Amino acid sequence: GAMSVDSITDLSDNTSKLLEALQLSHPHELDARRNLGKKKMLSLNPITWQVPRIVDRCCKHIETHGLQTVGIFRVGSSKKRVQQLREEFDRGLDVFLDEHQSVHDVAALLKEFLRDMPDSLIPRELYAAFLSTASMEGPVQLAALQLMLFLLPPCHSDTLHRLLQFLSEVARHAESSRGPDGQEIPGNKMTVSNLATIFGPNILQKEKPGEKDVGAMNFEDSTAVILVLQRLIEHYQTLFMVSPEMQRDILRRLFQTDPDVIDYLLRRK
Repeated sequence: GAMSVDSITDLSDNTSKLLEALQLSHPHELDARRNLGKKKMLSLNPITWQVPRIVDRCCKHIETHGLQTVGIFRVGSSKKRVQQLREEFDRGLDVFLDEHQSVHDVAALLKEFLRDMPDSLIPRELYAAFLSTASMEGPVQLAALQLMLFLLPPCHSDTLHRLLQFLSEVARHAESSRGPDGQEIPGNKMTVSNLATIFGPNILQKEKPGEKDVGAMNFEDSTAVILVLQRLIEHYQTLFMVSPEMQRDILRRLFQTDPDVIDYLLRRK
């Protein structure tokens, strides 16, 4: 039988990597409330939500203070204030963003972070594969996108999921609406198409920032990048959900090949 393990550190390197790869099988367990009051380092634990603090805090700030801000992500920001925030995060300070920070500064900081990541949020080796889905339609396109999302490293996958969730919420407030008292609530004018146009080149990068011809994306690629990100924003909930059938198939195979992983996952549940 399999050796019982109670800690991921008791598993071999290969088994740990396999467990890491299974992270998407447990979307219902990724609950931030489980870790309230605890300071934990990121690990390969599939229950740990691996989203950089700067991304989560920028998203939360805009969700709280900026959903009705017209032209969010398009209006200019203070380069000095953005640079100061960036340096504070870079130094590892516990930066709190509240109502005193400009929504436009925080929006610019989020875009800068995504643009300047050493490896883009969707890894560059998958750039051509993701763009190839732009010529597909309907269920075939979504199935291809989902399979490629399963190839992302957990930190990239978690961060992309958080970002898409955020962009979907921003787009939901694009149009003006009426409040309970009949007063008009202005929309932010940032539709899915507008958001995909702004964030697409930051998430899907063919070259590293600063490399030769980095800005020379041809029209076809640019159109494809926007279309792919639109689909990701519109269907992120479906794309990131592993079907029960696929989970059962994976667990059956693992029971034969890596019973230690099954034992660990069942103990954590």
